[in-house]
Amino acid sequence: MPLSPGTKLGPYEIVAGIGAGGMGEVYRARDSRLNRQVAVKVLPGTFSTDQDRLRRFEQEAMAAAALNDPGIVAVYDVGAQDGFPYVVSELLEGETLRDRLRNGAVSRRRSVEYGIQITGALAAAHDKGIVHRDLKPENIFITREGRIKILDFGLAKLMRNEAAAAQGQTSVPTAAVGTTPGMVLGTVGYMAPEQVRGLEADARSDIFAVGAILYEMLSGERAFKAATAADTMIAILKEDPPDLTETRRDIPPALERIVRHCLEKNPEERFRSAHDVAFALENVSHISQSSVTIKAAGESPSLKLWKPILGVLALGAIVAGALLAWRATRQTSLPTFHRLTFERGMITSARFMRDSRNVIYAASWQTKPLRLFSTSIDSPQSQPLEYESASLLGISGPSEIALAVGGIVTNHLAIRDATLATVPVAGGTPREILEQVRAADWGPDGNPAVVHYVNGRQRIEYPIGKVLYETVGWISHIRVSPKGDRIAFLLHPAWPDDRGFVAIVDLAGNEKKLTPEWEGEEGLAWSSRGEEVWFTATSAGADRALYAVNPGGKLRAVLRIPGGLTLHDIAPDGRVLLSFDDERVGMKGGHEGSVERDLTWFGWTISQAISPDGKWVAFSEESEPAGNEYIVAMRSFDGSAPKRLGHGHGLGFSADGKWVAAHNAERSPHVTLLPTGPGQPRNVEISNLELVWGASFFPDGKRLLLNGTEAGHALRTYWVEVTGGKATPITPEGVDSLVLSPDGNELAAQDLSGNITVYPLQGEHLRTVPNTQGMIPLSWSSDGGYLLTTVSDELPARILRVEITSGKQQLVRQFVPSDSGVYVIWSIRVTPDGTTYAYSYRQTLSTLYIAQGLH
Repeated sequence: MPLSPGTKLGPYEIVAGIGAGGMGEVYRARDSRLNRQVAVKVLPGTFSTDQDRLRRFEQEAMAAAALNDPGIVAVYDVGAQDGFPYVVSELLEGETLRDRLRNGAVSRRRSVEYGIQITGALAAAHDKGIVHRDLKPENIFITREGRIKILDFGLAKLMRNEAAAAQGQTSVPTAAVGTTPGMVLGTVGYMAPEQVRGLEADARSDIFAVGAILYEMLSGERAFKAATAADTMIAILKEDPPDLTETRRDIPPALERIVRHCLEKNPEERFRSAHDVAFALENVSHISQSSVTIKAAGESPSLKLWKPILGVLALGAIVAGALLAWRATRQTSLPTFHRLTFERGMITSARFMRDSRNVIYAASWQTKPLRLFSTSIDSPQSQPLEYESASLLGISGPSEIALAVGGIVTNHLAIRDATLATVPVAGGTPREILEQVRAADWGPDGNPAVVHYVNGRQRIEYPIGKVLYETVGWISHIRVSPKGDRIAFLLHPAWPDDRGFVAIVDLAGNEKKLTPEWEGEEGLAWSSRGEEVWFTATSAGADRALYAVNPGGKLRAVLRIPGGLTLHDIAPDGRVLLSFDDERVGMKGGHEGSVERDLTWFGWTISQAISPDGKWVAFSEESEPAGNEYIVAMRSFDGSAPKRLGHGHGLGFSADGKWVAAHNAERSPHVTLLPTGPGQPRNVEISNLELVWGASFFPDGKRLLLNGTEAGHALRTYWVEVTGGKATPITPEGVDSLVLSPDGNELAAQDLSGNITVYPLQGEHLRTVPNTQGMIPLSWSSDGGYLLTTVSDELPARILRVEITSGKQQLVRQFVPSDSGVYVIWSIRVTPDGTTYAYSYRQTLSTLYIAQGLH
């Protein structure tokens, strides 16, 4: 019997009905404890004595609760009252895929996009040893934001992970549940052949369902549909659905093959994993397809005489065209790769020499310092050059190298505090040209184009001194076009995020963004003829692919592989210099006297703040499973599972530990306060800022400290009331920090000269801390007399206790890279007493290749 509004199930008050299915009824309800809207799924009382239904109902809750993925509905609670078992989950706003399909087929782009999200969520479940077994459009929800959520794990099977089984453990905290032989579970039309036969179902059964769903989205028709359920089962076992191209001429062959591969009758012939399906769909989502339409026209009498000849000519043209297409396809799909490096470590940059046979690159092998090497396509042996601790910026002449000397390689391989210099390949003393250079390239006229850091801004100058473009964000991978008329670069709106756009600027200073914003981008070069800009980027996670875009903004995919790519250079003959990069950002932390733990979550985990009681670390997760919006979470130092708080970048705890301040990953001008326990998120709107990049609480909890920008101004620090309003600046432009004194009256920051300065929130009495050149403040001691500091991007990384009045220093802790390829330890967080800490480290393992046949 349906529950009426006002009915209470524990702390949950029924508001309205949402829907019903074979596994229960779903209601909108209010959680009286947390004052939030939730969804409550109730198993009807008439079924509560059915032990099998009860078992499957409980299994649904356990299966979903064992997962933590943005593509799977979150389960909050389970309970029972008056014979009504129930499960509580997040309340979703939107429609099911079944509702969407009632309007007909889904667009090709949307179908692929939904398919990528579905398989990504399934991959997360399968990695936990959980198979859904009842995937269908009714169980796929599309939120108002276009995000996919998989529902209803009522038939989910909790399988033992092979590795865990070898140790006598399960991959989830429940026992495995088998399938009774001969018992058919699932929904007719989406069941795999093995399910129809009542055989064991595994992850490949879900892949079959994905194929059926993709087919239906693309065609508007079910893949297997007959007059009766029995006939549908026979069709699943013996028949193949009609070709998609019968109803949709715009379906590319690659997409048709993916769907067919999912729908193979034999599980052994399907995709091996949901990861593989997602990767294949990602590939087709970036490949533009073209079609040719031949229009018939009426014949004139004179054409009849020519018809046989024209037919022969047409046939010849078709054959020739097919041969050319076949050759082009072979060249495009079968590039060759020549490996140049064989050491373990990280490559920061690489360039072809002018002869295109020799290559110069900068690398840190086997935890050794960064230095330059030369190698040749004729010999696999790299030769070290005499220049150590220098970064490669470009080739400045037939026998000269452009270097960044005296600088620091920071996160995302960006260079800071460097001097541009040139030096002969054969050796010699570097000739210094310009200080505070972040990137450089040489134009065909022999003049350098540089990214110059001046007064908190980065600007493109070409030639040096002539400003073409300026930004309060940051610029990387600057490259002058072969004709010297335009400069291409990667534009990142906020440090240190490598999100951004591919852009060009002409010699008159006209800037144009060529692409939408990417989640991450590193690597750029002009194509050999200068008609396109090639670059490596990703829309989610760290696996960058190779793309090309022309000055008009037409984008196409060039190469996608498992793992990350970085484009370094393109030779005049079209050969491409690429590194294949295995990248991760990990997080470690601990307490004084205890063993340090690795606290990494999905592989791109950035420490942000330590709770006042020292028990938790708040962090941002920016890996592919986190999506474009990222995840804010917190984790205990004992290594237990993270607690997800919301989206964005987590930045600071309130003094009572009940809130974490966060800002949106897509740079909205507001801060979100995320509850660490009961409560609802609250937005703090800031009227005069365009961007917020950093926030923390004042000790009284009534104000927030912000790093942000106003229109036309560089990044600086502000304060604002927690109720929102206009932010008040504290520091000069180009100076930002979130390190407040214990009384909340002063701010410690690295000033424009590189020293630590104490800025009062009221008045003008500044204090510069002696002997702090190059140091960054981390926290303030409880008595206000000391600062805990670090030197940015130094390896090994150190925490120093510095007396504010005298500058006297004491080493508190040191962090040494434990593996090759760790080139930066950053985002160090430490409690005021120095006893509890957390930090992130970035590791890149690179292999350099020359690729031929990429078009």
